[in-house]
Amino acid sequence: MTIRRASGGRSGGGGATTGGDRGGERGSATAELAVALPVVVLTLLLGVGALGAGMRLVALQDAVADAARILGRGDDAGGAGAAVARADPAAGFAVRRSADLVCVTASTEARVLGAIAVPLQATGCALDGGR
Repeated sequence: MTIRRASGGRSGGGGATTGGDRGGERGSATAELAVALPVVVLTLLLGVGALGAGMRLVALQDAVADAARILGRGDDAGGAGAAVARADPAAGFAVRRSADLVCVTASTEARVLGAIAVPLQATGCALDGGR
């Protein structure tokens, strides 16, 4: 008994294609990489910029907590301003006193990729025992 395999009209049997048969697909991997690579790089740069803004926010939060404690001890506002300026020289701050608390709020702007402005704001409160 002899079994014959149908070739389906292709030469070379088995249906496997060789490198010369792809004609229209030649260079498609390069084109796909050329399209995808800028998107990947932009995504990485945005991620790094967001991490930088997050680090500035943490530093600002720590600075307003220090400033609130400085004012809570009864020291002058110059020391509180210096604490905030060490974290971010461009940050502005405001002081609010209520009952037994003194709260300091600082705000600034972080730039991501130099073009996207992200507003940052941090508030810290401490007991107002120095009055």
